[in-house]
Amino acid sequence: MTADIQQIKQRFGIIGNNPELNRALDIACQVAPTDLSVLITGESGVGKEFFPQVIHNLSLRKHNKYIAVNCGAIPEGTIDSELFGHEKGSFTDAKETRKGYFEVAANGTIFLDEVAELPLSTQVRLLRVLESGEFMKVGSSAVQKTNVRVIAATNINLSQAIQNGRFREDLYYRLNTIPINIPPLRERKDDIYLLFRKFASDFAEKYRMPVVLLSSEARVLLENYDWRGNIRQLKNITEQLSIIEESRKIDENILKQYLPDQTSTLPVIYGKAHNGNSFDSEREILYKILFDMKADMNELKKVVHDLSLGRTAAYYPADGAADFAQQNIVTSANPAAMNITAKHKNITETEEIVDESLSLDDKEIELIRKALEKYHGKRKQAAKELGISERTLYRKIKDHNIND
Repeated sequence: MTADIQQIKQRFGIIGNNPELNRALDIACQVAPTDLSVLITGESGVGKEFFPQVIHNLSLRKHNKYIAVNCGAIPEGTIDSELFGHEKGSFTDAKETRKGYFEVAANGTIFLDEVAELPLSTQVRLLRVLESGEFMKVGSSAVQKTNVRVIAATNINLSQAIQNGRFREDLYYRLNTIPINIPPLRERKDDIYLLFRKFASDFAEKYRMPVVLLSSEARVLLENYDWRGNIRQLKNITEQLSIIEESRKIDENILKQYLPDQTSTLPVIYGKAHNGNSFDSEREILYKILFDMKADMNELKKVVHDLSLGRTAAYYPADGAADFAQQNIVTSANPAAMNITAKHKNITETEEIVDESLSLDDKEIELIRKALEKYHGKRKQAAKELGISERTLYRKIKDHNIND
């Protein structure tokens, strides 16, 4: 590791000696003096937001604007206005002309975090800026020029997003001129304890209390934990320990209480999540389970319905029918009902078997409506419940014409 890399770490508060981390910083330093676009990839919580700052502050643009934009936090209906500006009267709430980020950040740097969340229509506009430096405000036909360096970041597998039709391939190649990948925390085991000590020291100073310390067993547990939330999760748990625990010596048993159990058997594809997990994949799994359950229920309804019509032998042939009779179940003379004695209750009506819709769109609409109803129309909380961004929920409400 060169002295320059060490100085950069101290300047931007980056902790760790992992070779992959050092390699990522080295690439950032080399590309900083150029105007090339950079695409930063890595799981959520690995610290991708530090690298655009490093690149900007080591570039010739360091004295000009640096704007960070979270693309996933801006509703689809306003994202174009936020990025490119709008003219007065171009839409209902456009009461005055507004400059967008690409105009405000002229000669500077724009960091587009969660770039995979951009709508396809906005991706077309962004591609034009990257290719020619030109853009148009919403509601305007006048072409404007800008000189902005674009740095993008995502925790989504963009190759998969391209195959699914959610991201433009030409935009991907424009953004991915220089790729930088940030390793997950579980691949930086030697850095985990260093980060814990730094966070513990910071919280001790912030809350004016002694620093929490780990026993040797607790340290081993800390370093071998999977850390699916990466550095963000480690920081949160360190803060919890610092505030809640009266003892400043944390042993293995205490630490276990703060580490979520990662042996869950829920049908979530964690193996693919590291390479770009998407809500769509998990939703498909959930729907498959629901459909299988529905098929079982419909089959059960059909069995009960046929039994009520006196078709016992169809389901209990030969000896099975005799066994069934021995259980005191006697078919009524009325084919619409059957008398179940002893341990069984009277069933006097049959239920009509309804062929319910298995459309993914219908189920998606149903889930969205239930989430909105649960949180009384509060879209932010509903989006969190559904596991999607607020912007994505906004788009789906609009696409399905859902009245919340």
